[in-house]
Amino acid sequence: MKVLVACEESQEVCKAFRERGHEAFSCDILDCSGGHPEWHLKQDVTPLLSKEWDLIIAFPPCTDLATSGARWFEEKRKNGTQQKSIDFFLLFTNCKCNKIAIENPVGIMSSIYRKPDQIIEPYMFGDPFEKKTCLWLKGLPLLTSTNIVEPPPRLYFPSGKSMPEWYSKAFNLPKAERARLRSKTFPGIAHAMAEQWGC
Repeated sequence: MKVLVACEESQEVCKAFRERGHEAFSCDILDCSGGHPEWHLKQDVTPLLSKEWDLIIAFPPCTDLATSGARWFEEKRKNGTQQKSIDFFLLFTNCKCNKIAIENPVGIMSSIYRKPDQIIEPYMFGDPFEKKTCLWLKGLPLLTSTNIVEPPPRLYFPSGKSMPEWYSKAFNLPKAERARLRSKTFPGIAHAMAEQWGC
C-alpha cells in the first residue's frame, strides 16, 4: 500500500507500516525525529492530498481544537486561529482517498464535523498510559484492542482535578517540546494501525 501519514514528525506510524512492507511516508513542516528522513516529506501536506494514496492517516494539530484548551477558545475564535485549525482538519475529510483515518483528542470537531467513530486509549494496545484519542474513519474498520494493560494511577490536585502522571511530567519542558511530546503516537497504537489497516 502507498500510505501518507500526515502531520507526523515522530514517524511512529510511518515506521510501523514500513516494517510490514508498505510504501509509507510521514509528512510534516518539522524535521522528523524518527530517524528516517528518506521517508519524510518536510512540507505542507495540502498539495499531497490530491495525489494517489491507498491510505491516509492524519494527525492534524489539536492545540486550537482540544477541549483541554477550552479556556483560550474565545481568544482563538477572535484571532482566527481556531477557524484555521478547523479548516485544516476538514481538508482530510474531503480527500478522494478511499481509506482515511483522522486522529485528534476529545474536542470541538465532534460537534463541528461529527462524532468520532471510535475513542481509544494507549493502554488498550499494550502501552500503560492514558491518552483519550478520537478516530474519524472512512473505509476502515474500528481498531481492535491488542493487549489491554493497567494504566498507572492518575495525579490528583487539591482542586479535585486529575491528569495522567506522564502528561504532568511535560510541564517542565519548553512549550514546543511539551506539545511535541504529548502529540506523539504510542507504539502499540501505531503497530495496531499497521497490522489492522495495512491489508
